[in-house]
Amino acid sequence: MNILSIYARVTHAGSKAYRVFSSIRQVFSSVRLWNQGRLTRATLSRLSDHELDDIGFVRGDIDDLAYSSSRKL
Repeated sequence: MNILSIYARVTHAGSKAYRVFSSIRQVFSSVRLWNQGRLTRATLSRLSDHELDDIGFVRGDIDDLAYSSSRKL
């Protein structure tokens, strides 16, 4: 076995590992974004209509706000 074939095997194995870890990182990122939206939705839902009006929102805006806040992270 020469040095080039060893390098090719190591590089190929590293590339597979990178794809696996990248996929795992994407899953964790998706879960984190989903949870952030869930927490935002729960927090805004606990506010009264008057409190929501004070910050410039209505109850119907909550889902859109939760979705958009989780996408900005």
